[in-house]
Amino acid sequence: MGNFLTEYYLWIKSFHIISVIAWMAGMFYLPRLYVYHVETAPVGSEMSETFKVMERKLLRAIINPAMISTWTFGLLMVFTPDVIDWSEIWPWIKATMVTLMSAYHGWLSARRRDFLHDRNTLSGKTYRMMNEVPTILMVIIVFMVELKPF
Repeated sequence: MGNFLTEYYLWIKSFHIISVIAWMAGMFYLPRLYVYHVETAPVGSEMSETFKVMERKLLRAIINPAMISTWTFGLLMVFTPDVIDWSEIWPWIKATMVTLMSAYHGWLSARRRDFLHDRNTLSGKTYRMMNEVPTILMVIIVFMVELKPF
């Protein structure tokens, strides 16, 4: 398996980067949809039902598959011989941030279920603040991978 991973490493890395871009695009956009849903679409309105469809499609068709492929290609890179030195600190920080990103993904999924069942209790302001979470995590992840400061 190691020879295969080493031979196709650049392909795996490329698919990982593509997956991350798609995942992050959705992670930035879904909370914005929630802001608009809260602020412009009263419960039971036609607009609220439209937002529910948009949120479901974004999560199921883009964000979920992108997260799965990000993890898949990321783990393939982790298992590629001589790519990561786990005695350094940076890969552990990166892994922690990716795990937090996945937890945030789960939080967004739970909020979609709240909207679906008309029981959202959070404000547009809360969703605006939470929209900063993936940016912060992404910055730390990129710095860890590219700068390897520790």
